[in-house]
Amino acid sequence: MIDLRSDTVTRPSAAMRDAMYSAPVGDDVWGDDPSVARFEAAVAERAGKDAALLFPSGTQSNLTALLVHCQRGDEVIAGQQAHTYKYEGGGAAVLGGIQPQPVEHADDGSLPLERIRAAIKPDDIHFARTRLLALENTIGGRVIDADYVAAATDLAREHGLATHLDGARLFNAAVATDTPLARLCAPFDTVSLCFSKGLGAPMGSALVGPRPLIDAARRWRKMLGGGMRQSGIIAAACHHALDHQVADLAQDHRRAARLAEGLEALPEIEVVSRATNMVFLRVAKRHIAPLRAWLAERRILIDVLYDTRLVVHRDLDDDAIDATLAAFRSYLAG
Repeated sequence: MIDLRSDTVTRPSAAMRDAMYSAPVGDDVWGDDPSVARFEAAVAERAGKDAALLFPSGTQSNLTALLVHCQRGDEVIAGQQAHTYKYEGGGAAVLGGIQPQPVEHADDGSLPLERIRAAIKPDDIHFARTRLLALENTIGGRVIDADYVAAATDLAREHGLATHLDGARLFNAAVATDTPLARLCAPFDTVSLCFSKGLGAPMGSALVGPRPLIDAARRWRKMLGGGMRQSGIIAAACHHALDHQVADLAQDHRRAARLAEGLEALPEIEVVSRATNMVFLRVAKRHIAPLRAWLAERRILIDVLYDTRLVVHRDLDDDAIDATLAAFRSYLAG
């Protein structure tokens, strides 16, 4: 099966499974799982932050960060297409009483500074209290420019706002730009890092930041049902990915570029954008259902819509890219 729907479909490698099998474990709610402790220390050091906390999912990690930074009646500024706003079930509003203030993205995925500035509310009883700026990197596969990040977080601090980064694919940004992870994390108070996408762990994200915030996050994690027992098995998978699988992301980026180049040469296929491990394309409406069926018959999974996202990951090799391009060509030649 060639699955291009997302990099969340990756499976643990044999070496990662060995690490999970042999991981010493304890009870992490009691704070005595040694594999969790080692992983949290390692990822905090790599991110250049004081502390880290293991979560079962990035959604819970992001939600906890928002709950740490904001109280009921506070507001978070986020992108209209950001995961924290659009794809996490409205958890901050439902569970935290936090009002989201969505802002339209620029073409490069950033939130224009003038739009952020305009969204910050004055200190007035008529308004929610603007407390947090949440950004995302990468977004739609695109790496957010470092100079922009510095300017946006400086603007937030000028107005007394905290900053959070949804860094679900921040390792992709680090590899694509050859930038240390700590440098990408430095402008933000907290960062959520995911290990279950391109890095191949079966589950797990880490929230990194100053120790007082991470201590507060630990309480919220327990309240949200994220306190786990022998979670060293999960931590071992994430730790293996951190130590051994980050550099592999460069191969995903290379294969995605080759996939985009091949699709660009085909009629009736418009490649809208390509960046890191993602390719976005547009397919004419009449082709959507038959193309989806054609690919599925050839064991190629793509969620074909008006704007279709193809995501390359570590479970796909060069042969998979060749087979995908061949399937597109054969459909269009029919």
